[in-house]
Amino acid sequence: MELLKKVKETINRYTMLSEGDCVLVGLSGGPDSVCLAVILDKLKKDFNLSLHAVYVDHGLRPEEVEGEKAFCKEFCDALGINFLYEQVDVRGHAKDRRLNRQEAARELRYGVFDEVAKKINAAKIALGHTASDQAETLLMMLLRGAGRKGLSGIPPVRGRIIRPLIEVERKEIEDFLAHHELRIKNYELPYVMDSSNLKKDYFRNWIRLSVIPELSKKNPALIQNICRTMDILREEDEYLEIIVTKTLMRLISRKSMDTIELFLSPLVTMEKPLLRRVLRRALNATEGLRGIGFVHIEDIIDLIKTGASGDRIYLPKDIRVVKSYSTLKLTSAPPVKTGAHSIHVPGEVALKEAGIVIKASLADNAEDYGDGKSDVVIDADKIHCPLTIRSRQEGDCFYPAGFGRRKKLQDFFVDEKVPRDERDSVPIVLSGNDIVWIAGYRADERFKATDKTKNFLRLIISG
Repeated sequence: MELLKKVKETINRYTMLSEGDCVLVGLSGGPDSVCLAVILDKLKKDFNLSLHAVYVDHGLRPEEVEGEKAFCKEFCDALGINFLYEQVDVRGHAKDRRLNRQEAARELRYGVFDEVAKKINAAKIALGHTASDQAETLLMMLLRGAGRKGLSGIPPVRGRIIRPLIEVERKEIEDFLAHHELRIKNYELPYVMDSSNLKKDYFRNWIRLSVIPELSKKNPALIQNICRTMDILREEDEYLEIIVTKTLMRLISRKSMDTIELFLSPLVTMEKPLLRRVLRRALNATEGLRGIGFVHIEDIIDLIKTGASGDRIYLPKDIRVVKSYSTLKLTSAPPVKTGAHSIHVPGEVALKEAGIVIKASLADNAEDYGDGKSDVVIDADKIHCPLTIRSRQEGDCFYPAGFGRRKKLQDFFVDEKVPRDERDSVPIVLSGNDIVWIAGYRADERFKATDKTKNFLRLIISG
């Protein structure tokens, strides 16, 4: 029972289990998860464990799921483990969240583990990741150009998730199961095989089935050596993360579910290796900003180091990064859109969604007022009250004052360098169906006050 002893040493080394723990096992029916369940069952008395197992149907292989589910149920019955079944919609989740299927499956699977663990009051969630998975992960991350954190691999313990097989190679598991006395009736092998694991078109499978066997011919201790390197990288990464945590605590100006603002000055002078880690942590710590890759982190660093105040960049998943005079704002919050309002003369209206106020009042003339942008004076006799206020609409056109001809609002915004995520928040003031004023930018030439104007209307926008 060398494998049992080895796993117990791993459990003790990382303090994975405590006396009397209720443990939820992620069970797919494959060799890794079956081996994990068998070993935990054998250690049940040592730790006084209560064991449960959950099978998650991702909805991707309907022709195989029933067989796997039946095997897992019989397997759990044979061991006396409580069996649970959950189903998720990976295709729908991938579409809604714009993820690939593997990312969506992982996100949903871990969500199920958390939910079920809460229901049964499980202190630990045991997963069957192995040393072979570690080696595959390092090679995948290396080929993708990951940094130290990505090369640190899968942690043995993260929160209540434990991985007791993390120091065991897959060959050891197969040998253990081949000689194990437990057999499930109607099944030739003591586990089932997921057919998708044999397809080399998946990146991880290609690494597993093609790359590692070839490398192992030259280095039989390949997996052990890779795992040793990952242990070193993980320990160093954990130390650096302590520094990052302390640094980030001093940097956060404001934070919500989809937005984080950081004080700019320390970022500008920060050394790049630390800055890269701080930005990644800030993104990962903000739910609506997760999933940004290395190249995007480098783009953000370029913005910090060389961009001017007001510059911004647009990243995938509708994330915007805006550099202002004193802060760096990273957000995926939907752009503010001006709602429909009306305004009488004289009168004012607060656009709460945009945090601004528009005032309308009568003026004595056009000479003593207005900058032509945020404060304009127009001919009051050319409008119909009440005026209406809304956000831009497709096909909007107007005659910009001083321009002399009709222009599409979209083209005007581009020429004025109005950031695209701010265009919906710009109030458009209309008389009937005609644009009178692009608030904060330009009035319409048709409503301009002239020498013949008798009644003047002043419009002001303020924050």
